[in-house]
Amino acid sequence: MSVIRIGTRGSKLALAQTNRVVAGLAENGIESEVVVISTRGDRVTDKPLHEAGGYGLFVRELDNAIIDGRIDAAVHSMKDIPAERPAGLALAAVLKRDPPFDFLAVEKPIEEVFTIGTSSLRRRAQLLRYYHKYPEMHVANLRGNIDTRLAKLEAGEYDAIVLAEAALVRLGIHVHGFRLPADAFVPAPNQGVIAVVSRDTAELREAFTPLNDTQTAFDTAAERAVMEEIAGGCFTPQGIYCQRGHLLAEVLSPDGKRARRVEGQISSLEEARAVGCALREEAADLIAEARRMVEGK
Repeated sequence: MSVIRIGTRGSKLALAQTNRVVAGLAENGIESEVVVISTRGDRVTDKPLHEAGGYGLFVRELDNAIIDGRIDAAVHSMKDIPAERPAGLALAAVLKRDPPFDFLAVEKPIEEVFTIGTSSLRRRAQLLRYYHKYPEMHVANLRGNIDTRLAKLEAGEYDAIVLAEAALVRLGIHVHGFRLPADAFVPAPNQGVIAVVSRDTAELREAFTPLNDTQTAFDTAAERAVMEEIAGGCFTPQGIYCQRGHLLAEVLSPDGKRARRVEGQISSLEEARAVGCALREEAADLIAEARRMVEGK
């Protein structure tokens, strides 16, 4: 086929992820070119994501570029892809998962940490829950690319910051700190996964098929099934993690003081949806509370 035009955001992390896809295509004799597209999510950095429009900010312009014919496919952090997708697009490949965990970048003893930076409502709630014995600790909003966040940490604007471990791995960045365990800090659905979205044609689906990892594709589909059933939107602190069919999901109150959690083994997406439906019913009060808080009601 002709050269595949692959769209991406222009950050170092986005380009590193796209280059992995480009290399995978090249191994199969398929030529591609990278097209950098600026998104509103990159331009609006003075607000938390849930106030600026949610994670879809990073995806919409790339979706439009595919639909308009400017590019053939786009590479995303899969956790940024909204549940509702435009017609005419296909999830062409899900790459093998990188570490899905959160990472606390910090050089001080935890008892000396007073300000932790993150833009994630989930991470904020989990931090407040886990470090409740440190009442002086404050979770502050932090946006920007990895370099910007680390620079703010080094400048002393924060005592610690939370990052996705996968981002550090992909960029080859080594920072002092430690991995946050998944049982206490349940990752965001699809965290650590690179996905390719393409125009929905047989030719493009065939081109990207060799890059698809079957196990990761199932686990991430299960996580998305739970997320879709919870229907909490970007305003609800929630973690959903599936590893080889072992599913762990939770919804938290914004202050981290209360949570509803489910854990078990699933073997189908139907079972994952049933788990999500049960969790939605059990956590209805927390979901409503999060919505009221974000909407200022």
